[in-house]
Amino acid sequence: MGVTFANKTINTDQIDCTGTLQVTLALTAEPDILTSPTDIVLVLDRSGSMTGQPLQSMKSGAKKFIEVISQSTGGATDGTIGSGSRIGIVSFAASATANTQLITSVAALDAAVDSLTAGGSTNHADAFTMAVQLFDTASPNRKVIVLFTDGNTTAGPNPTPIAMAAKDDGITIYCIGLDGSGGLDVTALETWASTPPASYVLITPDDSELEQFFADLAADISKPGATDIVIDEVIHPDFTITSLLPPDQGSAHMIDAHTIQWTIPELGVRASEGAVLQFFIQHTAGTSGTKAVNQSIHYQDAQQNVVQFPDPVVTVTCDTTFAPEPCPTPIDFTISSCSDAVVIDAGALSLSSQGSIVQLSVTLRDVCPGKRVALAVVLSETVCGKQEPRGLKTFVVPAHQNPTCQDITVQCIKFILPDALNDHTCGLCCPRNIQVQCFAHYIDTDFVCCDSTLPRIACPCSKENTL
Repeated sequence: MGVTFANKTINTDQIDCTGTLQVTLALTAEPDILTSPTDIVLVLDRSGSMTGQPLQSMKSGAKKFIEVISQSTGGATDGTIGSGSRIGIVSFAASATANTQLITSVAALDAAVDSLTAGGSTNHADAFTMAVQLFDTASPNRKVIVLFTDGNTTAGPNPTPIAMAAKDDGITIYCIGLDGSGGLDVTALETWASTPPASYVLITPDDSELEQFFADLAADISKPGATDIVIDEVIHPDFTITSLLPPDQGSAHMIDAHTIQWTIPELGVRASEGAVLQFFIQHTAGTSGTKAVNQSIHYQDAQQNVVQFPDPVVTVTCDTTFAPEPCPTPIDFTISSCSDAVVIDAGALSLSSQGSIVQLSVTLRDVCPGKRVALAVVLSETVCGKQEPRGLKTFVVPAHQNPTCQDITVQCIKFILPDALNDHTCGLCCPRNIQVQCFAHYIDTDFVCCDSTLPRIACPCSKENTL
């Protein structure tokens, strides 16, 4: 069957500016369907939440799956599933129904899919029970269940023991989940599916992707196992790889801070087999936005399987910064070779003295979009029990244009504390007790002076200052 599943996931879709992500790469490979005939049961959710377009998308996907398996087994010319493989249809809502047995007629399978209507609750336990009953325990064919569902279990007993028993009997279970309005228990799907879950569970929030999911899975199921696998993963330049866990198949190593190479000698050559690699990355850029995790990922093997990994994205949130005072412009000079000394003129600097420079930052909380902020910073020093002024600075903080209120960090506000202002004679060796106070308010407002419903009084800025 070749590489039947390829997935790439991240553990969260939102991080802060220096946040860390866990990245998981997963593969599944299985023997060739022509040399290893396979019985496949499609288990399809027809509960009430599937009403409308989701049901139509699922039907298109299921029929595409049947079509691809028919082509792969050499039965397309006479409308059958060939080479000894068979497909059965089970649908479920409050209870499960065997819409067909394991058969080879493409027309009968398509008709069974087309007959499905949505309505009722969701009984996964009955769905697994009915699917397992379709298999012939005496048949040497490989046995595969492909479960599609869009919701949580709302009827019947706990399905987990039934799924676990099926896997113990050698049945491979794939789970396709549509994260619909009724919610989706992803943990349950991972428990029901074969191991490792990352290789056998696929989740989508968009029913328009279902047909492609079914088609890709069917195409992968039809190919032989893979050997001499090499995966080169290059992450986005805004991230850095911080650690790499040993994979459960093959070996992996970091080429540099942005590149990993994973090699697997063989996978799924004799039986269904999964492989998982996990590593951690940290966002190191200072910019916000929705960012793709990987820059590129390249797969190759001896069988020339074509494998496409998803491209997950994460929303990165960095505080908006405003630096009102740039650092002084440096003066460049060169020391020629073999010179013991050099004399330069660094220019003139007014109001200079020895002392301390205080550089502080302040964060303005929940600043609304489109509004400038007036900020004042007051510095003072306690000398001999008396508070003495040391400086006042005011700034206009530019308005931000983000859709919601957000924090704005005003950085690098500098004050100079000359020794001449300190009564001590020990200079920098003496401790100094400094106080800072900050004041801020919006500059922009929709307030209108002299509201028409109030007695008419001239504004202070007007030439008119009387009633």
